[in-house]
Amino acid sequence: MTESARSLTLAAILIIGGLAAGGCRGGESSAAAPKGGGGGKGGQGGGAASLPIKPVHLIMATERSVTRLVTAPGTLAADEQISLGFKVAGRVSRLSIDLGSLVRKGQVIAQLETEDFKSRVTQAEAALQQARVRLGLPSEATDDPNDNRIRIEDTALVRSAKALMEQARLNRDRAARLVREGVQAQAELDRTNSELRVAESRYQDAIEEVRNRQAVLAQRRSELELARQQLSYTTLYAPSDGAVREKKTSVGEYLAAGTPVATLVRLHPLRMRVEVPEREAHGIRVGLPVKVTVNEVAGDFAGRVVRLSPAIQEQSRTLVVEAEVDNQQGKLRPGAFAKAEIQTSTSNGVITIPPSAVVTFAGIQKVYVVKDGKALEKPIVTGRREADWVEVTEGLEAGEAVVDAPGNLVTGQPVNAQE
Repeated sequence: MTESARSLTLAAILIIGGLAAGGCRGGESSAAAPKGGGGGKGGQGGGAASLPIKPVHLIMATERSVTRLVTAPGTLAADEQISLGFKVAGRVSRLSIDLGSLVRKGQVIAQLETEDFKSRVTQAEAALQQARVRLGLPSEATDDPNDNRIRIEDTALVRSAKALMEQARLNRDRAARLVREGVQAQAELDRTNSELRVAESRYQDAIEEVRNRQAVLAQRRSELELARQQLSYTTLYAPSDGAVREKKTSVGEYLAAGTPVATLVRLHPLRMRVEVPEREAHGIRVGLPVKVTVNEVAGDFAGRVVRLSPAIQEQSRTLVVEAEVDNQQGKLRPGAFAKAEIQTSTSNGVITIPPSAVVTFAGIQKVYVVKDGKALEKPIVTGRREADWVEVTEGLEAGEAVVDAPGNLVTGQPVNAQE
């Protein structure tokens, strides 16, 4: 090999060695970069701290008394449903109601033809007058209290029979004296004795006849009262306030006694029947307040528990509860679907915060508190929720301040807190 060839070979070796050394130093720098770059948790903390200061509003966790509610769906029903009908048979002459008509207690529902019933009243009055005359009373009834307590001995029939009996007794006594004196024969005494016995029998017959006439008088009074009562039954009145659910007859139709004319439902109060699960039924008792809501009707309606089933239903494991619901304004209708909230008990010292302070992420609920001028997230467990508050069962103490409406606040971010 010549001197120039050796020089070229040595130069090439030196160049290759220099390139290999430079590559090794570059690999070490790449591998060591994560150690010296300030990444990981330290890097994140520095990132949150570098965020701008965010003004936040703090609100205190407060204690309050919370009423335990049992919620159950149910159906509203009329407290009373009455089938109206006449007590007597007749032809309908007037009908003053129709489907949906609102009626008041005592309002006329329907009327039957009354001519036949008025004739019966007139006939009964005439029979009563006849019975009074036969007893020696005035034909027209009076208000004299002695009118209904006439003495049998004072009647004309008994007085006449009594006079004949006394005359026969005097004749018998006279004949007996004359027989003793020998003036008259024994046959005359026997005749007068027979006449006395006949007179006594007629006297007893007269007393029985007067008693019979008294009974007839009482019967005629009852017949007149019955005729007048039947006349009053030709008018059908509403037994209570309510609304007509069904009309079952028309004017001119002949109805037998008891035939339904209309169905009346009572609109106030309504009855609500709900089935409460067994696990929630232990605190329910008669008299508890109930709040009823209907989706189609605005507002809440007050009620109270009035009846409880004595046993749990084995198939559904529920307790049947009935409540009376106030419906004086008539906004609710029987048959509507409703939801009942039964207030069973009251818990004191329940910690609550506004719903806007709660952040939910991946099923985990948390709030933000302020510590050393920075935001700090705090997990919580919530319970009952209402429109303006949320119950916190774990994670907060009463009086602890939390951030209201934190938005995109992150842990470690500087904040300017205002209570």
